[in-house]
Amino acid sequence: MVESESAGAATSRDVQRLVLVGLMFAGFISLGLPDGLLGVAWPSMAASRGVGLDALGSLLIAFSAGFLAVSVLSGRLLARLGVGVLLASCCLATALSLIGFALAPAWWMLFPLAVLLGAGGGAIDAGLNNYAAATTTPRVLTWLHACYGLGATAGPMIMTSLLSGGRPWQLGYLIVGCGQLALALCFFLTRGRWAAAAPVTTHDVRSQVGLRATLSLPAVWLGVALFALYTGLEVSAGQWTYTLFTVGRGIEPATAGQWVGFYWAGLTVGRFVAGAVAGRLTPRALLWIGSLGAVAGATLLGLVAAPWASVTGMVLMGASLAPIFPALIGTTAERVGRLHAGNAIGLQVASANIGAALIPWGVGRAVTGLSVAAIGPAIVVVALAYLALFVAAMRARAS
Repeated sequence: MVESESAGAATSRDVQRLVLVGLMFAGFISLGLPDGLLGVAWPSMAASRGVGLDALGSLLIAFSAGFLAVSVLSGRLLARLGVGVLLASCCLATALSLIGFALAPAWWMLFPLAVLLGAGGGAIDAGLNNYAAATTTPRVLTWLHACYGLGATAGPMIMTSLLSGGRPWQLGYLIVGCGQLALALCFFLTRGRWAAAAPVTTHDVRSQVGLRATLSLPAVWLGVALFALYTGLEVSAGQWTYTLFTVGRGIEPATAGQWVGFYWAGLTVGRFVAGAVAGRLTPRALLWIGSLGAVAGATLLGLVAAPWASVTGMVLMGASLAPIFPALIGTTAERVGRLHAGNAIGLQVASANIGAALIPWGVGRAVTGLSVAAIGPAIVVVALAYLALFVAAMRARAS
């Protein structure tokens, strides 16, 4: 009788864990959806608001401000609110901001909504990364990041289908916003289970030390710089290679577009594959394989103008970059210590956002000062800088 009750309790815990993991997958998909919506909706959005296409930059700055402010403080917010309440609150914030985008009658109203959207996304990103790194396996963590790619892919598909059918862009934001409301409700209803249903495996989800103490560690700053360089490399390759291929090397636009698509597909599929082999390879091995492969891919596409090298480099680079971000998140506690991991993950997510903005901008400045052909060598330089910092981080961890 006792054994039967114990088996029933174990089954109930397993079901609860599966529910929470499913919600984490949905949360990462929800992170990618707004990013995918905006790119397709922007021309229609700008026309309906009576602004130029270049106004997108100011809107993205507002989003980044909210994202950075909250992701840096995510460790302290987790300590005060707990995972469930934080995720429910921030998912509600993103839902309201997306619905506000659709209903706001004036252009200026989009700026506070963009700050709110960034704040909600920053907290969900940092909070889920922190929780997943502390309570799940490297396989689950890697697949979670693959789900972001699914969301980023689904967003353009949703908006494209609506616009192609003659529907207004606002409908896409309403649909995704209502989906976020449903997800916020799920987080709220399960708010008490997040702390109880998943045992901590690497570090405390609620950080027990202050942000100032975490910032005093050199290993934390090394990790912050590493994340900035990684995301800068990932985004630069995705944003600038189409220009390099078409303008710099005379590749047909349709072919160049396919090659860029291969890159993003390699990134998404590579994360599912990395998750599948995570039980056989350690995160450290995945990091070394991915980092060396990314530099090899960057060298091929950046320095060899032959078409075969360009397309091979794109595929190799996308697949190699795939496991790096989740593996770096998962090994944060090893690099900075259990007590500081919660704060450090928030800082790393924030620095990733900065790198994704500043490094592609720097590549653009190189193009302006030199020529389009400079895109290739610039990507190689970023890849080598990342590899040098990665080697330093691995040595620091070993010591």
